[in-house]
Amino acid sequence: MLNALEVVTVVVVGVMVGVEFSVAFVINRILDALPEDSGQLGRSHGGRMLGAVMPVWYITSLVLVGVWVVAGWHRPGAGLVVTAGVLLILSVVMSLLLLVPINNRGKTWTPENRPADWKEQMNRWERYHYVRVAVIIAAFALLAAALT
Repeated sequence: MLNALEVVTVVVVGVMVGVEFSVAFVINRILDALPEDSGQLGRSHGGRMLGAVMPVWYITSLVLVGVWVVAGWHRPGAGLVVTAGVLLILSVVMSLLLLVPINNRGKTWTPENRPADWKEQMNRWERYHYVRVAVIIAAFALLAAALT
């Protein structure tokens, strides 16, 4: 049963990392290349959609890692899983303190009501997001290493 939990956890965290990586390095580049206001509208829509899904995904990942830590405390690699859990907690704290406030503003913007500094705010969000992606990639790598 523990083996199944480990695999499910790695898959769930891995797919989450893939989505966040894609947002950082693919989706945002596509949106930036769209003409006129299309990119900003796409970011607003993405902020609404992913803003609803990602909190559940992050919390589910944390719960799975927590269960893995408790169930596998006696097994080799437990320290890697604990460290991965700490990194996932860091990513949630970063999200709540740095990214969510910007996202909550951005998801309501339209070309008519966006602030003059909307691009600067999006650039700040992207910088924070790059750091968050690095943190969750590290957590994912530790979880994968704990399987071996």
